Amino acid sequence: MELFEEARERFRSRRATVGILGLGYVGLPLACTFAEAGFRVIGFDVDARKVEQLGAGRSYIAHIDAARTASLIANGRFVPTTDFDALSGCDAAIICVPTPLGEGRVPDLRYVIETAREVRPRLHRGQLVVLESTTYPGTTDEVVLPILADSGLVVGTDFFLAFSPEREDPANKNYNTRTIPKIVGGVTLTCREVAVAAYSEVVEKVVPVSSARIAEAAKLLENIYRCVNIAMINELKLLFERMKIDTWEVVKAAATKPFGFTPFYPGPGLGGHCIPIDPFYLSWKARQYDFQTRFIELAGEINSSLPAHVVDRVIDGLNLEGKALKGANILLIGVAYKPDVDDVRESPALRIIQLLHAKLARVSYHDPLVPRLRSRHLEREMVSSELTAESLKQAEAVVIVTNHRSIDYEFIVRNARLVVDTRNATAACRDLKGNVLLA
Repeated sequence: MELFEEARERFRSRRATVGILGLGYVGLPLACTFAEAGFRVIGFDVDARKVEQLGAGRSYIAHIDAARTASLIANGRFVPTTDFDALSGCDAAIICVPTPLGEGRVPDLRYVIETAREVRPRLHRGQLVVLESTTYPGTTDEVVLPILADSGLVVGTDFFLAFSPEREDPANKNYNTRTIPKIVGGVTLTCREVAVAAYSEVVEKVVPVSSARIAEAAKLLENIYRCVNIAMINELKLLFERMKIDTWEVVKAAATKPFGFTPFYPGPGLGGHCIPIDPFYLSWKARQYDFQTRFIELAGEINSSLPAHVVDRVIDGLNLEGKALKGANILLIGVAYKPDVDDVRESPALRIIQLLHAKLARVSYHDPLVPRLRSRHLEREMVSSELTAESLKQAEAVVIVTNHRSIDYEFIVRNARLVVDTRNATAACRDLKGNVLLA
């Protein structure tokens, strides 16, 4: 019990050194938040380029101000490194690494496992380990704990292990790492209490739950809720399209009800690291219990079909002009997975580009936040083109995939021959030329 009290007190007094493993869209803002609260933070990443950029005063994530990271590094509060031996001096090791899907929508936990194996030889008495990566219920207990327990230390007594799901929403102006409530579930009660002590110093509200499994399941529920509801509105969009009904106007009207309705909006498909991937972690786990998650599977099918629908709408628009998609110049507006971020992970734009290339269209894109587009889904790197009246006029079709606020949609409508709008971005200027096709 003495070690437990000492661990809690180190966080409550902010004398603890916090290690953040993975300096991506989750880890970097978390590292900054801990450092700004007065903790010494060591940030670990296997990508030396990230560490070099941070050391040079640059940020590789658009919505994280370079001045913010630079000042924390300058005053010694934040130390980015590729040397995992520095974990030995950390009182906490917080794991923020990707959890992608493998072939057949099977969870790929290689990064979690590799990171836990980096922690194990450096694990010491009194240390807190937290997994933040979204995953299926049981990962903390069944995957991470056995690796750490192999050190000979006893969980809940010698070291403390918890799960606290990330809830980052890049570019959200209303909420950030500090103001988003933090769910915390421990492998044991003492594990939870040490983790609560750590996060209570840096976030406004901590939500303790009874176990790591509850915390893991809560995160999946959040994402599945969005996945299923987005699939529903996307399916309705396909129906309303045939009925010549404006889906966005329908949603706007329904949203006037002050209770019992939450608006969701259609689009070209799901993107980002969470919603297109995380629900399938639960559906995979469910099969181990001889249970079929039919809503999740159906929602995934609907949402994954949307990029093909967008291409079909481009074909429809070109047909009205007596043109073929083969050989046509198609300009995509926005390739990030959501507005006002530079993150292209799982963006529907990638699949749209694939499908357009497969049909022998000539594809270019404009995205002010993504100057270069690299992805395992694409055969080659693409470079963002300048958005000019000439580039718009040269395109047989302009497809709005991501509605960044910085883009002038009236300019696009006035100069493009055909606009296929997947985000209702042209609502205010749609009647200027009558050249807009919703998708």
